[in-house]
Amino acid sequence: MEQFDIAVIGGGPGGYIAAIRCAQLGKKTALIERADMGGTCLNRGCIPTKALLHTAELYGEIKNHGKELGINASGISVDYGVLAARKDAVVSRLRRGVEGLVKGRNITLIRGSASFAPLAGNGSGGQGGSGPGGLKILQVTDAAGKTCSYAAGAVIIASGSEPASIPVPGAELPVVLNSDAVLSLAALPESAVIAGGGVIGVEFATLFNSLGKKVTVIEMLPAILNGMDGDISAGMARILSRRGVEIHTGAKLLGIRQDGPGAVCSYEEGGVKKEAAGSVMIMAVGRRPVSGDLNLAAVGAAETRGFITVNEYMESTVPGIYAIGDVSGKVQLAHAAGAQALIAAANAAAVSGGAADTRAGGTGKKARMDYAVIPACVYTNPEIASVGKTEEAIQAAGIPHKTGNFPAAGNGRSLIMGSLSSPVEGFVKIISHEKTGEILGAHIMAPRATDLIGEIAAVMKAEGTIEELADTIHPHPTVSEMIMEAAQAVLWR
Repeated sequence: MEQFDIAVIGGGPGGYIAAIRCAQLGKKTALIERADMGGTCLNRGCIPTKALLHTAELYGEIKNHGKELGINASGISVDYGVLAARKDAVVSRLRRGVEGLVKGRNITLIRGSASFAPLAGNGSGGQGGSGPGGLKILQVTDAAGKTCSYAAGAVIIASGSEPASIPVPGAELPVVLNSDAVLSLAALPESAVIAGGGVIGVEFATLFNSLGKKVTVIEMLPAILNGMDGDISAGMARILSRRGVEIHTGAKLLGIRQDGPGAVCSYEEGGVKKEAAGSVMIMAVGRRPVSGDLNLAAVGAAETRGFITVNEYMESTVPGIYAIGDVSGKVQLAHAAGAQALIAAANAAAVSGGAADTRAGGTGKKARMDYAVIPACVYTNPEIASVGKTEEAIQAAGIPHKTGNFPAAGNGRSLIMGSLSSPVEGFVKIISHEKTGEILGAHIMAPRATDLIGEIAAVMKAEGTIEELADTIHPHPTVSEMIMEAAQAVLWR
């Protein structure tokens, strides 16, 4: 049985970063992956979706505003087959890059599905599932069905998540697609009904709508992008509706039936039963953890609905076993998984013999995960990005605060990038503590919002104040000037 200092289960954005950091800390590391390196984000999520949205945005700009921009193009159309092939090529190139990074660190890459081995005489984990010398025993079964056993001083679980579904009649029909299936399409359907108005649903609505397809969104909660700042949610609902997307909030999906080649979805809105039809129905109702095959019971690791219970050190209820990324049930974002990976790697390295990573907690100290400053992005048009608390949450907590807003319509760069024939939508909104000047939250709906949010996150992490952000000289003409203007609006409102 080959023995490692640390074994990482899952090669996604959390897993491969954890494995690389463990190797950097001088640990003999194994990375176990049953499918493609890069996980959901690279292969079936962030990257392919954004590759499609990039083309959709270019197409929409030229088709709708080309003449205004001085671009004379007639008969413009999208070859979705070529677009899909380009998306696959981008994914393939990045996947090879990840594999190269792992190989370059002398990490042992093991292909197969991992599970914890039951220990003789140890019941359901009695002593934390530890074998001789506190080692964790893993069984890995490859695609051919061959099973091998490995031992590790510590294990980091980064097994990720998969699309969830609503158990309604007809959910299993072939016209019902999850996000994985949508990203695998070789041709785009003429219309779609999307169940779910969260980030995934709204990004798909943007994609289909930008490419000229009919879209209906059915959302059970009171608003799309529920949980984001209210101004963001209301603003994007207004923009999508103006562009022809039909949005139904407070609507409960009742069932799906196939009508010829298409789907008919029944739902209840305001006590009234209604129907919406589309070429396909897309389930975009969130994601569930991939942990059922890990045999967590063998080591006694606690979980809730498949999400592995972890503490601030990313450690499970079993010493020496850590969980990061979507399977930890904390924040389902690739960059959050990457941050958790560094914390888990530092602590696992110390457990397996050695000092913690000094950059993640200090020698001899446990590294702790901080969730206070994690940006969130939505790749709509315009883009959306936020960090920190929403104004609604701040108000509910009774925190004395000041809010500053600056509209995209007043920004020269946004106006240049937008259209004179339609309103320039968006804004930057920053909220600070009324007395200390601490930045409590920021919410952006504007061109390049997903790039801009990093500046505010960095200031928040460094415990900078609204005064420092307002006094920072920003280049002109740029979209980033809106950050300075919004910060100044807080101070001089």
